[in-house]
Amino acid sequence: MKILLTNDDGIQSPGLQLLKQALEREHEVWVVAPESNRSASSHAITLREPTRIREYAKREFQCGGTPADCVLIGLLGLLPGDIDLVISGVNLGPNLGTDIIYSGTAAGARQGALMGKPALACSLNAYTPPFNLEVPVAYITEKAETLKRLWNGDHFLNINFPGDVAADAAVEITYPIQRIYEDELVRFRAPNGHLYCFIDGSLPRAEMETGSDFLAVEEGRISISPVLIHPTNHEIEQHYRQALCSGDRRDGSREK
Repeated sequence: MKILLTNDDGIQSPGLQLLKQALEREHEVWVVAPESNRSASSHAITLREPTRIREYAKREFQCGGTPADCVLIGLLGLLPGDIDLVISGVNLGPNLGTDIIYSGTAAGARQGALMGKPALACSLNAYTPPFNLEVPVAYITEKAETLKRLWNGDHFLNINFPGDVAADAAVEITYPIQRIYEDELVRFRAPNGHLYCFIDGSLPRAEMETGSDFLAVEEGRISISPVLIHPTNHEIEQHYRQALCSGDRRDGSREK
């Protein structure tokens, strides 16, 4: 396969570089990744200014933009030929539940899926070294072709590994849970009178719901969540339709 790797930790991240080394034993691997850490950049893309691209190594480019920029630019023509699979990660730190709204790692995979490519976002539930990357790298390398074959055009896969993941860890297909964020605003008034604000607080938590990505990772299992790329909520749509459109026909005309 021809694989595009990206991330939001930056091109020098060990999660990306170790995965590249493992995958390129059997595949043609190209890297387009941010030149610096772009964590929590969500799905931002650069439209009003140019994005600097520099060659970093053979088949590797560092990008001045976001993870979504990296995939967009790579698939639009920076890379030669057709890409078979997009992989974002391995991220250092989890992307569980509603974290994927903010995650640059998830955005890299989502952009790939939006452009019609099978795509994986991969994260390790650990914030500080030493990072146990051996098992995630081995799992992704072994399962890449299977995951590509299982994909269809409506989703990307969000994969999270426990920080101390065992080589024989079970795999669970999960749903992304709602994370509970306990953010705090920290203010700093500079000598020149300008106000600076920082977001601080404890790490997000979640309820221990059966079937959720959070519980699976907390209990030592590998979590794989298929995430839709088109926002849908048919149940709530019907709720509003009944309340606001009861006199309207589905073809747009009014009932008499």
